[in-house]
Amino acid sequence: MPESNFNTALYTALMLIPAGSVVTYGQLAHLAGRPGAARWAGAVLRTLPEHSSLPWHRVVAAGGRIALPNEAGAEQRRRLEAEGVVFRGNKVSLNHLFESP
Repeated sequence: MPESNFNTALYTALMLIPAGSVVTYGQLAHLAGRPGAARWAGAVLRTLPEHSSLPWHRVVAAGGRIALPNEAGAEQRRRLEAEGVVFRGNKVSLNHLFESP
């Protein structure tokens, strides 16, 4: 599959994550048809335009950590908390992990 098709698959998978749920980069890659490609998923998300309507904030690092530094990480946490996601310290409660059908 051409890379652009994988990127489209990633965007489609991301749109399926409901508010109040999160996925890890690895889970997102798997949902996009590229199991084991967590770093690829992160790289694709880094290329999103600044004002993208895709719910990028619903993607966290393994174990529920926010991987983004500084203000971007603070913005991600604010958005997740606004959706009802609970944090335990600096990690998302794993009760919020998205279970794919």
